[in-house]
Amino acid sequence: MFTRVIRSINNLFKSPNSFDYPEKARVIPRDQHSISRKQISRSALKVMKILNEAGFEAYLVGGGVRDTLMGGNPKDFDVATNATPEQVRKLFRSARIIGRRFRIVHVRFGREIIEVTTFRANHDSAANSAESRQSKEGMLLRDNVFGDLRSDALRRDFTVNALYYSLDGFTLHDYTDGMSDLENRLIRMIGDPQTRYQEDPVRLLRAARFAAKLDFDIEANTAAPIKELAPLLENISSARLFDECLKLFLGGYATATFKRLCDYELLAPLFPATAKRLKQGENIDEALLVRVMQNTDRRLANEQRVTPAFILAALLWGPLQDALEKQDEKSPPAMRMHKASQQVIDAQQKHTAIPKRFLITMREIWDLQGRLPMRSGKRALRLMEHKRFRAAYDFLLLREAAGEDCQGLGRWWTEFQDAEEERQNEMLEALPKPKRPRRRRRKPSGNSDKPAS
Repeated sequence: MFTRVIRSINNLFKSPNSFDYPEKARVIPRDQHSISRKQISRSALKVMKILNEAGFEAYLVGGGVRDTLMGGNPKDFDVATNATPEQVRKLFRSARIIGRRFRIVHVRFGREIIEVTTFRANHDSAANSAESRQSKEGMLLRDNVFGDLRSDALRRDFTVNALYYSLDGFTLHDYTDGMSDLENRLIRMIGDPQTRYQEDPVRLLRAARFAAKLDFDIEANTAAPIKELAPLLENISSARLFDECLKLFLGGYATATFKRLCDYELLAPLFPATAKRLKQGENIDEALLVRVMQNTDRRLANEQRVTPAFILAALLWGPLQDALEKQDEKSPPAMRMHKASQQVIDAQQKHTAIPKRFLITMREIWDLQGRLPMRSGKRALRLMEHKRFRAAYDFLLLREAAGEDCQGLGRWWTEFQDAEEERQNEMLEALPKPKRPRRRRRKPSGNSDKPAS
């Protein structure tokens, strides 16, 4: 027991390459794994074949291998090679080198893009800052140190993402015992978790996302530092964090992901005002978000359209209520909503840079929540013609299902939409007549009767 504790303490000071990983990979022959070329993108196979014919190594790696082994149908396939980005670009006319922090090559085949990366090595072996650079917090600002297959495997994040498929004998190459973790349904960090999270804090989100997507457990040592290191996500650009949010909530497993984010306190760096309300015990907020996530997963499973604006509207609905309470009650409702919306958005943009096209839709959904109760006259019919009416109506129903008291508004709109014209008129007539504000008469001017001089 004592020896095991000492070994664990020593592991905290190891780099990824100094862990006890074998020098040679475990090679799994074709008859001992389930991957077939029929399951792999033809474009990815073509890239691998051309690289091999040019004298380079080429392997399928990452999620494409992992998900295929799990019986899924991955859409993205990544290729790892010992060819440099410039050498890859010369082989494919449709290739383009992108990225500065990590230089990769995109090879385009129509609408499909195959991502090709050069084998990485440990950043400690960098010759200069042009190849590798770290921040004071340990985050990798540049990581373009090239290596071999083994070093590349040890630079991957999790063991289940470090399995390499080769066209040479159709074998799998495993340096980190990723196959065992796949069988045991575990997300395990390669190397010291704390160091690897510090190198790239987005790995905190990836751990939660993969665990949710695959329904895996996060291995104990991999999970241990997550809550403590969650604030490191504040060092990531708001644009990159928004891209990560799309992966978190639009992958078809938003419900499980949301739970993981809450469990590991990873929601706060992304949506701090929302996390604060949930921590204060706002049960309706949590119920609304769970229902929105479930609705999103269901729509994606049915191949229905989903917009990030709808999820964002729900994530920030609670903070919007706080902002509305602080507005001047004497101001018109539309003015209060406009000011509150802007305050919430300005605060949120510091954490996740939401593009304008989603902000507009999100604000329209919010605005219609205030207009849906105003149904008298021809307003109801005009509202139904609004391009965001359906989204706003769905949002209203989810608010009611979460326990928010909307005075039966959702039920009224449900009936009104399906009713015949005669029944619609009856429903409109039954509505309370809106009170019109009394107009003050202007006092006649004291000089109005004086004759002109």
